[in-house]
Amino acid sequence: MNFMGKTKELLLVHTAMPRVTLDESVNVMLTPQFYTLKKEALPVKYAFQAKKIAVSLFEGLLEDDVDYEYMVSKEKDTWVFIAYDVEKISTFLESKGISRQKVAKLFFAQQSVDAFKSPLALSETEALVVIDETVVVVPSMALDEEEQPSLVFDAGFTPSQGVTLKGESTSSVLTQKQAISLAAVFMAFAGIFLFEGTRYGGDSVESEAKLQALYEEYPAFSSSYTRDAELEKYRSIDKNERKKRDTIKAFSGMIFKGVTLTALHVDEKSFKAQFSCIDTEAANKVKALAKKAHYIASKVKGSTDLSIEGTL
Repeated sequence: MNFMGKTKELLLVHTAMPRVTLDESVNVMLTPQFYTLKKEALPVKYAFQAKKIAVSLFEGLLEDDVDYEYMVSKEKDTWVFIAYDVEKISTFLESKGISRQKVAKLFFAQQSVDAFKSPLALSETEALVVIDETVVVVPSMALDEEEQPSLVFDAGFTPSQGVTLKGESTSSVLTQKQAISLAAVFMAFAGIFLFEGTRYGGDSVESEAKLQALYEEYPAFSSSYTRDAELEKYRSIDKNERKKRDTIKAFSGMIFKGVTLTALHVDEKSFKAQFSCIDTEAANKVKALAKKAHYIASKVKGSTDLSIEGTL
């Protein structure tokens, strides 16, 4: 039962959004600009088990001295881990006129990956797209004409699971009627849990044994302070997806006055981009940026255009 789900306005929050004025609380969906995502195939059955190793999976990917929180969900046979900084998010929301008290639920764009069937414009220069079943932000200029942003964002994108921002609230989120209904639901759940308890017990022992074996084989899963070489063999960091995002980000920095991105192709193994440069000076600047990103730029015969390609 969902009292607050899709009946509330869903506000898409991104770094280029304008300041807003709210009269009522809203649900908020964050773009990948506010979280770090990782996908991992793990031999665990339940989300609470996967969440125990979330800290270890993000070793070396997050800023130090930041108290991150984690959301864990399942996509087909893969566990999806989202790391986010509540304080950073709250500070940004406040700067846009959205107080904690006005946020009913917090969601992440990746949770609605299936709803992003086409590009969604964030601003004149950026759009949300899905690449390899992952929601990412790309420069609008990198999209083909037939891929130009046309998607309309609304409450239909609201996922079933959300995060509640911690903080004091001046008013109750639920009405008395809703609170009574929720109490009845919780009582029903309690009965179901009692009934399922004995059946779950057998599965739980087996799952816990597998999980314990996993901890013993890979100690860093149970403690973020333990280092074990075997952990690196087990957890394959999603380097390919990270390289794709870094490549697109690098290309966006090569677009400036006098330079136009005319073609872009990125697949599982390689990438290729072509830039139209107005003169030699612009071409040399793009070459320098490419070299800084450790890419090789080659001149297109008979012009000042450049071609940049490489492997992921």
